[in-house]
Parts: sequence; structure tokens; C-alpha cells
Amino acid sequence: MKMLLPWELLILLSLKECLANTRHGPVFTQEPSDSIFPLSTDDKQVFINCKAKGNPPPHYWKVDGRDINTESEPNYSLVEGNLLINNPHVINHGGVYQCIATNTFGTVVSREAKVQFALQNFNRKSRNMVSVREGQAVVLLCGPPPHYGIKYSWVFNGQRSFLQQDARRFISQRTGNLYIAKVEASDEGNYTCAVRNMMTNATVFSSPTPVVVRRDVMGEYEPKIEVQFPDTLHVSKGLSVKLECFALGPVPSISWRRADGNPLPGKIKINHSSGVLEIPYFRPEDAGVYECVAENSRGRNVARGQLIFHVEHLHWVQTLKDAHMAIDANLQWECKAIGKPSPAYRWLKNGQGRIHVEAGRLTISRISLLDSGMYQCVAENEHGAVYASSELKVVG
Repeated sequence: MKMLLPWELLILLSLKECLANTRHGPVFTQEPSDSIFPLSTDDKQVFINCKAKGNPPPHYWKVDGRDINTESEPNYSLVEGNLLINNPHVINHGGVYQCIATNTFGTVVSREAKVQFALQNFNRKSRNMVSVREGQAVVLLCGPPPHYGIKYSWVFNGQRSFLQQDARRFISQRTGNLYIAKVEASDEGNYTCAVRNMMTNATVFSSPTPVVVRRDVMGEYEPKIEVQFPDTLHVSKGLSVKLECFALGPVPSISWRRADGNPLPGKIKINHSSGVLEIPYFRPEDAGVYECVAENSRGRNVARGQLIFHVEHLHWVQTLKDAHMAIDANLQWECKAIGKPSPAYRWLKNGQGRIHVEAGRLTISRISLLDSGMYQCVAENEHGAVYASSELKVVG
């Protein structure tokens, strides 16, 4: 190995020092993600990650579009750029957070991240009595508190075990409501909705809803589909999708089919008593129109909806590179992302959206020193947004 001469060593050390001290705009190394926090007596802090590098060092944060002032808002503090929320409150501290990294060269904004809290208590207000004829259908509303990541159950007359679903009784895991297709005299009593947080296993209970069954018997009628899946549902590859279908009236049978006549995939799970069809590990061949058929002695009814294979989340196929440009030069930046549906584009300069662009292409003619700064291309569709950033340095 060749030994360096003193003057060669001096030049090498100078170059290293120069590179280490290169001044540049902020660049994210870690961005915040959507988060659901279990809110219990033990949870005193919420930590939201965000880190950026830059020289000079950058600093940060926003919630729901407004700047967070850590000096005047004691619940918020910064830990090496990450945001710490002490003693979080569901109403005051849930929201959409965005990390802002800025220094003398410009500003970039991170992707937006929702911060939600898993479960609150029910309103303890007494619930009105429900009067229903024997043989009639009834729907009992759960009216859950704000929540994320939960499971619904119902308790009948304070029993220790939860109410069992069958062909006559159904609990929707979308709304929490309890559906009884045909009321019997033995259904009279008090019904309590129970909501369980799947993260902490904590359960909260509603006030009881009294149900009184009148003895004037209701006549029979054709099934009315009260619980049904959406008309259109986009499903990503590999996910498990559950379709709910339940009908009111003299207890109907529920069956499932594909509208194109093809047989249902063998992997499909159907719970005939609870009216739920589950398709695990969704694949392109699972896409199509599905139909739920409810039938009793008085007639039949059909609900249908289309499952669409969602190819992929947004991702970049062409991003940006930092540019060093001379005054009066022309610049054209272009970014491209793919996803379904096709994304729309917008551009930000130093975190502000005041730039005119066409189809993801930014053009600046006859650059001036005022054009220096941090630029971001944002591609977004109904499923989310992705951000790409770059720095423009203008030299005389």
C-alpha cells in the first residue's frame, strides 16, 4: 500500500472535512405512520416518530394543519425531533399529524399520519324502551363510543356469557347493531352492547335497552335484507375480506353465489347461521360480483356487490434528484407514480403548494436565486399519498 505524502494527506483531510460540512436542505430519514393507541390508565404517553437530516439541523411539527408550539402546549414535547404527547386526551390529541423539517435551505413536509385512540366509555344516559310485536323483526342500536380495532357482542339480562348468534339473531361487526329476524316471547328483557378493545382486551358496556314483546302476533312476510355489504369494495392482494348479509322476517335461509355462475372458491368460509362470507388471501381470481340470497316461505330477496382487486398501493417509478443550476438556466423535473386509481399530482415549494404544474411535470424557465429551495412532488389517490423531495440550489 502506497504511503501518502504529507501534502497528499493534507488535501485528503481537507476534502473529508469539506464533505462532512456540506450544507444542504432537510431530508427525511424516518416519517410518521398511522397509529392507534390503547387509551387506559397505564397509557400516559404517545410517541410519534419522525427524523430528518440536514445541515444546519432541521426542526419540526403540525397537527390538523396548525403549528404545534411545544412552549405554550405543555402536553407536547420534542425528543430528537420525534413528538411526545404526555397525558394524551382523546379529543384534544387525536388528529392528523405531519412532520415539518426546515432549515435555511428550505422546508419539506412528511406524509400525513392519523393518530387515533382505541376506545372510550359509552354515554351513561338511560336508553328508551323498545316495544315490538311477537313475530316482528327488531334492530337494537349499539351506538358505540369513538373506537378503533374492536369487537362487538351483546349481553341479555345481565348474563355472564354473551348472546349467541344463530339463524335468528345477528350482530354486525361493522355497526355493532343487534338484529333479531323474528321476535319470540322469550326475547323480552334487557339488552346491553359490549365493545371489546382487541389491543388491550378491555371491554366497555352500554346502558341496557329494555325490550317489551307485545302479544298481538305479527303476520308473515317476505325477507327484507337489512344488513348488506357495499356495492363496490376494493380489496388488496393477500387480505381477508368479510361480507355480511342478514335478513329480517320469518327466519330466512341465507345462501351465497357468484353472479357469473362460477362456483365459489374452495377457500371461502361461510357461516350459514351468522350470514358472513369470508374470502381469505384475496387474489385476482376472487374479484367479481357476489350475491347474497335470503329466502323464506313468503319469498326471496337478493343483495349484490362487486369486489375489485386492488393491484397495489401507490409507489414511485420515477422520483427526483437534487439540482445545482446556474442563473437563467431552465429546469424540468418530472415524477411518476403508479397505483389504482391513477394518482393526481401536486408540487410544494418549501412546504407550500403555490406552484403551477402539468401532469406531474414541473418546469421553471430562466431560474433566479429566488427559486432556490426544497421541492416536493406529491402523488395521491383515494387510498393515500406518497411524497418525493429534492433540493434546488441556484449558483451565480
